[in-house]
Amino acid sequence: MKKIVPLCLCIIMAFFSPLNCFAAEKENSSNAPFEDLSKSSILMCADTGDILYEKNAYEHLSPASVTKVMSMLLILEAIESGKISLDDEVVTSKNAVAMGGSQIWLEEGEKMTVDELLKAVAVASANDACTALAEHIAGSTTSFVTMMNERAKELGLENTNFENCTGLDDTAVNHYSCAYDIAVMAREVMQHDLIKNYTTIWLDYLRDGETELNNTNKLVNSYSGITGLKTGTTSKAGFCVCATAERDGMNLISVVLGAQTSEGRFNSASNMLDYGFANYQVVAPQVDASQITAVKIKNGIEKSIVPVYDETNKLLVKKGSGEVSYEYKIEPSVAAPIAEGDVLGEITIKSGSETIKTIKLYAGKSVGKISFSYIFKEIMFNI
Repeated sequence: MKKIVPLCLCIIMAFFSPLNCFAAEKENSSNAPFEDLSKSSILMCADTGDILYEKNAYEHLSPASVTKVMSMLLILEAIESGKISLDDEVVTSKNAVAMGGSQIWLEEGEKMTVDELLKAVAVASANDACTALAEHIAGSTTSFVTMMNERAKELGLENTNFENCTGLDDTAVNHYSCAYDIAVMAREVMQHDLIKNYTTIWLDYLRDGETELNNTNKLVNSYSGITGLKTGTTSKAGFCVCATAERDGMNLISVVLGAQTSEGRFNSASNMLDYGFANYQVVAPQVDASQITAVKIKNGIEKSIVPVYDETNKLLVKKGSGEVSYEYKIEPSVAAPIAEGDVLGEITIKSGSETIKTIKLYAGKSVGKISFSYIFKEIMFNI
């Protein structure tokens, strides 16, 4: 026991010693090198979330049938979760039949599969089909719209409010979104590869060939690499489109709201996509794990901790901007206690002289501070 006393005193002195604590180019409408005939627009990289161009991207506007981007997201998530299946038969309600605008002329009591109805929504923007699916998922369109608004909040969308699932706005009072929010919704939708089975269809049929479906997105038949997604047109909203495309492993989203003509919306969307593909590329990051060194912990129940980071699959780089380089900054030591998620450093990724991404290095677990009770337990354990 005599040998234990000096050991205990040394630990306590160390415990109260002074500590060093760890303190914790996009284009716009004024300089766009292309014609943009929209009232509001945005170009986003779907792989990274970076914005390449924007014009009044947060303005509240009627999105018309581009509203169905959110409707399709909820449909896809219901399919993926197993709540519904593509083979489910949906019975058409009187409410669905009463929808105006684009439709496939469903009759009350008529049965169609989820697969057929989703095709009608994605290709022909059918309001009756969208309503039937909404009721199948949520029981009523009112409940489905509640789900739409809740999902918008989950995505952090602050400039969106839905009153219906179709985008019909002749009687809507507070139904709006913005180009940025729609791009975020589209990014979520395009993570479901299933949707491309529908949004890339140019011409198809239902009812054993009796009902023809022509894609309302004319870029499907004219733009190289197009993958979707949704058009919308009303007298209030003007001509709108959310267009998605992929080339050389890079996925882009262009949103056009409030164009005065159908040709204007498609030209503006394709101009944005052309600009993105011509000037940007995505590359895989090459983080050197050996550069991420352990951080010493002062007065911690563990002596050190190796920082962790959230892996980034792709980086957006401007073509011709120079080689990608990495700068590692890691704290040599920190003071306990450390909470899981505490920042311990960062990796700065540059393309030439421009910083394109900063990756936070953080504690992957909590590390407690040495206490009298901890010291006592350790002493008793080692007796």
